[in-house]
Amino acid sequence: MIGLGKMGANMTERLLTGGHEVVAFDRSPEAVAASAAKGAIGAASLDEMVAASGEVGQRVVWIMVPAGAPTQSTVDALGGMLGAGDIVIDGGNSKYLDTQVRAAQLAEHGITMLDSGTSGGVWGLANGYCLMIGGPGDAYRRCEPVFKTLAPSTGGLIHVDEAHGSGHFVKMVHNGIEYAMMQSYAEGFEIIEKSPFNVDQAALAEAWMHGSVVRSWLLELLAEYLAKDPELAGLKAYVEDSGEGRWTVDAAVQFGAPAPVIAASLFARFASRDDNAYGLRMLSAMRNSFGGHAVKQG
Repeated sequence: MIGLGKMGANMTERLLTGGHEVVAFDRSPEAVAASAAKGAIGAASLDEMVAASGEVGQRVVWIMVPAGAPTQSTVDALGGMLGAGDIVIDGGNSKYLDTQVRAAQLAEHGITMLDSGTSGGVWGLANGYCLMIGGPGDAYRRCEPVFKTLAPSTGGLIHVDEAHGSGHFVKMVHNGIEYAMMQSYAEGFEIIEKSPFNVDQAALAEAWMHGSVVRSWLLELLAEYLAKDPELAGLKAYVEDSGEGRWTVDAAVQFGAPAPVIAASLFARFASRDDNAYGLRMLSAMRNSFGGHAVKQG
């Protein structure tokens, strides 16, 4: 396991609990020591990790580092360290097009890549991770015991397609759907908050968790948060995006698939980051100019 952040460390622990032997590496010696204390074989470098991971052709290396340059540099390094028959699994949120290029890069060394769309967040250790695996079926079957250990006890595991990048592609769309679901909940609860009715939002979210067609795990988490901070006073109205929503909208445009709700949820995140948006000030200027409507001076 390369990368022992919130996801990688928990996945390592779940694998150890499931009886697997795991060699763990991270740039942070403290993170390596924490996993070693739970039973992993700690490695101080990639070279040391590869050397401790078995014979050429038998090694399975799971990458759990941030998408982009960190993943690319790790793949570059592994290409020169691993050998024919070894398998590399990218479990991060890599762009599926990048995964296809990396799979071809590793194939030149006889190394097979699988891409794992991984969902479950910080709750995956206890509940299991939903895994969406792309890549050759023979490599998938060889790694299936690992996938089954990481996945929930029932369901949550799918070999999406033999094509490289397919696992990351469906995870990308999964995250786009997640954006839209979150935005819908946020808008609905804001309508209620601004209404004249005195509604206990935490109790409402909890009620909707039972028998309602809008029940979901997201709603459950929201109910828990509202119970602790009903006014959300500890938060600012600033929402980041990981990039997956952007890629989903890009794919919708590329394939001609209408996705207005996902696109709008992405743009809402952009809008959240500007307290005094230029475009909104422009709207105010135009209303004042053509209709003499009152404006608020900044």
